[in-house]
Amino acid sequence: MTGFDAVPRLRRGVKAAFDETRDSHVVLFPEGVLVLNETAAAVVSLCDGRTSVEGIALKLAERFDGVEADDVAELVARLVARRVVDVDG
Repeated sequence: MTGFDAVPRLRRGVKAAFDETRDSHVVLFPEGVLVLNETAAAVVSLCDGRTSVEGIALKLAERFDGVEADDVAELVARLVARRVVDVDG
């Protein structure tokens, strides 16, 4: 799991977008496409290289019920494993 003080950012060549055909948020990367749910899309939108995992969780807790820092850290770790996100810290 990624630490709460880690600062995620999208890797070079990765783009977050809304796919009209799929009617879903997606992450486009050289190896493929990830279809995201609303909460995951919100996490990815905050992977800006300035906001920590804990900061992302706090911002999302204002918008979504039940968002926990552990869940955000786990999602970021999965995105790192898929080579979509890099983390500093």
